[in-house]
Amino acid sequence: MFFMQITKFYSPNFDKNKRANKNITAIIIHYTGMQSERESIRRLSSLDSKVSCHYLINRSGKIFKLVRERNIAWHAGKSMWGKYKNLNRNSIGIELVNKGHRYGYQSFTTIQIKKLIKLCKYLMRKYRIKNRLILGHSDIAPLRKVDPGEKFPWGYLSANGIGIFPKKGFKKYNLSSMSQAKTFFKNLHKIGYRYLKSKFKKKIIKNFQRRYRPGKVDGILDQETLKISEFLVKNQK
Repeated sequence: MFFMQITKFYSPNFDKNKRANKNITAIIIHYTGMQSERESIRRLSSLDSKVSCHYLINRSGKIFKLVRERNIAWHAGKSMWGKYKNLNRNSIGIELVNKGHRYGYQSFTTIQIKKLIKLCKYLMRKYRIKNRLILGHSDIAPLRKVDPGEKFPWGYLSANGIGIFPKKGFKKYNLSSMSQAKTFFKNLHKIGYRYLKSKFKKKIIKNFQRRYRPGKVDGILDQETLKISEFLVKNQK
């Protein structure tokens, strides 16, 4: 990684056995959700917390490496996506310093996102990670997590070749004759979402909207939300 300045900051919170490169198939993006950068780094490197990540990017764009990529960091928790269970085993976790919804959710800084894009491009090339496996914490654990949230610029990342985001053409898709809810959750399952329990319907819809329609996160399954799900099924990469 000669083209990026990386600051090493050791975290002891990882599995000691190394994984093969071929088993690294996803990138999971988080926000720290804590009141300060110092507090975030302290927690991610404390034995007591039992959490960590591979990389952390602060609001000035400085990149910290806490865990080697070949080791399994503890960032995803209980999670599923497609055929994967416990995404820690198959992913690289990247934390972005942001106070999060609990302490005063902030817009991510321009330099923070530019450094993230650079880091993701490097990791995608190195491990042959596909766009459809550039995920947020709320994708893989939608009943527990909301990060990186509706202020995270997924559309900008997609325009720079990272991840998938609906383009304007999604509105042309014809909707199924099945009930809207049935169609929507069937689409989500095809995309990779799990934990699709009907009693958590509104929470799941809101997390889907946080990622793919951040301008209106209301948990209501309207035509636009449904058409976005149709677009994503047909445009996975």
